[in-house]
Amino acid sequence: MRHFGHIAPEERQRLFFREPGCFTADSPARVLAAALGATLYSPATRERLADDVVKQAGRGVVSMVLCLEDSIDDAEVVGAEENLVRQFADLAARPDADLPLLFIRVRFPEQIPDLVRRLGPDVRLLSGFVLPKFTEERGIAFLEALTAAEAASGRRLFAMPVLESPELMYRETRVEALQGIAHTVDKYRDRVLALRLGVTDFCSSYALRRAPDMTAYDVQIVASVIADVVNVLGRADGTGFTVTGPVWEYFRVQERMFKPQLRTSPFVENRAGRLRETLIEHALDGLLREISLDQANGLLGKTCIHPSHVLPVHALSVVSHEEFSDAEDILRPERGGGGVLRSASRNKMNEVKPHRAWAERVLQRAEVFGVANEDIGFVDLLAAGLAD
Repeated sequence: MRHFGHIAPEERQRLFFREPGCFTADSPARVLAAALGATLYSPATRERLADDVVKQAGRGVVSMVLCLEDSIDDAEVVGAEENLVRQFADLAARPDADLPLLFIRVRFPEQIPDLVRRLGPDVRLLSGFVLPKFTEERGIAFLEALTAAEAASGRRLFAMPVLESPELMYRETRVEALQGIAHTVDKYRDRVLALRLGVTDFCSSYALRRAPDMTAYDVQIVASVIADVVNVLGRADGTGFTVTGPVWEYFRVQERMFKPQLRTSPFVENRAGRLRETLIEHALDGLLREISLDQANGLLGKTCIHPSHVLPVHALSVVSHEEFSDAEDILRPERGGGGVLRSASRNKMNEVKPHRAWAERVLQRAEVFGVANEDIGFVDLLAAGLAD
């Protein structure tokens, strides 16, 4: 699989200076963590779930979570588990289908070994489990269950803990909770692919819900939690993990609603790059601002609950030609001693030692999302993805 793989090869050549790289479910963890992109959630109760998975993969989705937790009613869990087993069997019967990375969001640790056993040989299609309301106490049980299931099945299985418990919201318990989580995930570092933020649960603790024109970073009490999570768990010194962006709740933007606009100026010619003047409708502006703020605050990828969110996340994840040039300049072997240099674009200072970690992260992102050609921007990538 690859990002923008649903776009015709000749169009990718026009868009990319360096095309997104290919990866598989068996690729190294560092590659998969960077490649998750827009992780699309779907309730495990859907009767045509296998068809949905194949369809979304054909539209550019590379990671999906099939949810047994908050997206379904408590009374539906047993039926949803049975449905998952049937749907995995359906997918396994389609050997030529391109599938995304598939994860199951469970409720309880006991579900992990039980589902792996029930999936049987079809577990080969599964990349891991999403672990809800993760704390030190709850997390150990989940990770031990995952380790046991992995050993029993012979299949590498990753964990994606969701940080969403009230202990992380409350100031008096946050530091202790983060330290406990850090200790737990470090112990199982090889199994933890990424950490996910449950901002909806954070808001629930204070009876809050952000409006479509506000990002998670506008809700200060939530922004403070995100900052502390990145501070403790997202460090670039080798101790950190990939932390993904929170869910965007609004989905009034439908592909059919703005596809016609993209076929007219400025989207076809795209000389002015005036996305925000023409396409900021129906909550899209809030989504775009939040994705940009996710990246500015050290997050990579995003939880998505609607297919219309996927392409904007991926388009904004592509490395610009300018970013790539700066990163390569900073990481040249002859720059190992440090120093300051003017960027190739002649618009900024690149300070080698302080910017090194940033440059390494940029090249990691470029490996999976590609590098745009010099005259290609977000609008071009969005338009090409919608037109395909």
